[in-house]
Amino acid sequence: MRLRSLSPVLLLLSLGALGAGCYNGENELRRIAELERDLSAAADQRAELERQLEALRAENEALAARLSALGEDVESLRTRASALEGDLSATTRERDELRERERQANERLATFRAMLERFRSMIDSGRLRVSNVRNRMVVELPDNVLFDSGQAELKPEGAATLSEVATVLSSIEGRVFQIAGHTDNVPIRSRRYGSNWELSTARAVVVARYLIETAGMTADRISAAGYADTVPIESNDTEEGRARNRRIEIVLMPNLDELPDLSSLMGSGAGS
Repeated sequence: MRLRSLSPVLLLLSLGALGAGCYNGENELRRIAELERDLSAAADQRAELERQLEALRAENEALAARLSALGEDVESLRTRASALEGDLSATTRERDELRERERQANERLATFRAMLERFRSMIDSGRLRVSNVRNRMVVELPDNVLFDSGQAELKPEGAATLSEVATVLSSIEGRVFQIAGHTDNVPIRSRRYGSNWELSTARAVVVARYLIETAGMTADRISAAGYADTVPIESNDTEEGRARNRRIEIVLMPNLDELPDLSSLMGSGAGS
């Protein structure tokens, strides 16, 4: 059909329809292009979200590993803290024990100094010595001050000396004393005493009885023991050494609270 054969009205209608068709086609193309761009953008966005998700997964795994390691460290710290608490408790006990031992040592030292002062005149006159033997205070009286050779009867001057000693000992409250008899290594020749054991023990008993019965000390504070020649303080090879070994010792015994606590060594069946 030729356009010129159409009426002007139909021609106008035909041209309008053709123009409208072209317009609709362009719109569709634009919409398709826009959709393609949107689809590409959506794909890019999805890819970015997947990368972010993968990064989050990796971060979560790393965090989980750190938390696990932290949990192990915390448990280790708890174990160490518990051990440290035990060490601190033991250290505290040791410190308290050392302080108590220091207090007791200072108390013994004060008592020792007081005894030295009280015994000063007797020490200066040679009637006794005061010494510290194995952390115990010892009053040492030579045998010739108290007894004649080979005898166990107190001499008058020996009794007077013991009375002075008892005055000092009685002033020390809460303490007990052991009277220890010692001899040299020369065997005794006496029908009354069969050996130095009997002689040293008899002399210790005589001194103990005098302190209790005459000097007024209570019996629960006094004990007696004979050591013969088993604990010399000098060599028995010389007369001077043998004379020093023949002696009576009055030993200030430790209190029970000064002795070590051995209860931890006792088994459940001990004493049964």
